[in-house]
Amino acid sequence: MKIKNVMWALALGIFSTACENDDNGGNEPMATGDYVDGILLTNEGPFNNGTGTVTFISNDLETQEDAIFNAVNSEDLGNIVQSIGFVENSAYIIANVSNKITVVNRFTFEKEAEITTGLNNPRYFTSANGKGYVTNWGDAADETDDYVAIIDLQTNTVEGSIPVVLGPEEIAAKDNTVYVAHQGAFGQNNQISVIDSGTNEVSGTITVGDVPNSMQFDAEGDLWVLAGGKPSFTGEETGGSISKIDTDTNEVTTTLDFGATEHPNHLSTSGGNFYYTLGGAIYVLSPSATVLPTASEIEDLNVYGMTTHEGRLYVTDAKDFASNGSLSIFDLSSKAEVKTFEVGIIPAGVYFN
Repeated sequence: MKIKNVMWALALGIFSTACENDDNGGNEPMATGDYVDGILLTNEGPFNNGTGTVTFISNDLETQEDAIFNAVNSEDLGNIVQSIGFVENSAYIIANVSNKITVVNRFTFEKEAEITTGLNNPRYFTSANGKGYVTNWGDAADETDDYVAIIDLQTNTVEGSIPVVLGPEEIAAKDNTVYVAHQGAFGQNNQISVIDSGTNEVSGTITVGDVPNSMQFDAEGDLWVLAGGKPSFTGEETGGSISKIDTDTNEVTTTLDFGATEHPNHLSTSGGNFYYTLGGAIYVLSPSATVLPTASEIEDLNVYGMTTHEGRLYVTDAKDFASNGSLSIFDLSSKAEVKTFEVGIIPAGVYFN
């Protein structure tokens, strides 16, 4: 997603945008270019028309440049800019409605390639074992055609696909194993697919809470999955949950349940703790906790996307979904707002260069 469509997102009552932390697979790129040492922010752009964009903000928060891809390449990214994935010096920018992945140098934003075949409603990207993996909804009206596209990173072409169950969304990799959270596209699901990148086959599925919307690895390498629960408009509302998956056995070892009408989102990590959003507030959870926190860290926010990074909290606000949104940055220690930027239309994912 980041926006499935505006009406569905509003009806859901939580936004299935997910801000992403940059994962370079342990490879530290050689950083040269105009967009080194800063924040990359995806702006989805207006739904079904126009284009999404990427905003750059320097780490010292003194410099902002909007629509940097167009500024460098004199062309647009397409509609809707869903997410960005990284492999060493390259960034893979997914335009969901346009069924396109634009490959750029992450530090100069010069275009390197474009992938336009083998994609159908692409969502999120990760890499493992020398390949790229992209979740695809397929035809949103068909619950049987969902898949993960396999990207040849040398030629930047789709070399194959892996059929999966309904609604693949967030995707993450540990070593040669790829984990796919099945939020359910326009429906709901409660599965995590486990893909062996050596065989490019689904080796198993893990049942978690309803509508898993975000995933993070902890310091031990185990996978935590935040599920939002089924929204009230389904007539079968369920509360959210957070589950810990032992990545050695791929079994759920811990589950903490929210209230029946509580729908958390945007799981992130900082300083060894987990952060998530619930009802316009930010909560922090220790990996060793046996109960969910009752007191929030920061309140009264309009949250479309959220992530944490090096002691700071980043919150995007989509405003009215038609005009420019904002990015607000907070200090996690003092909980004070550091700065707010006006950015593009429907700001969503936050990444770090």
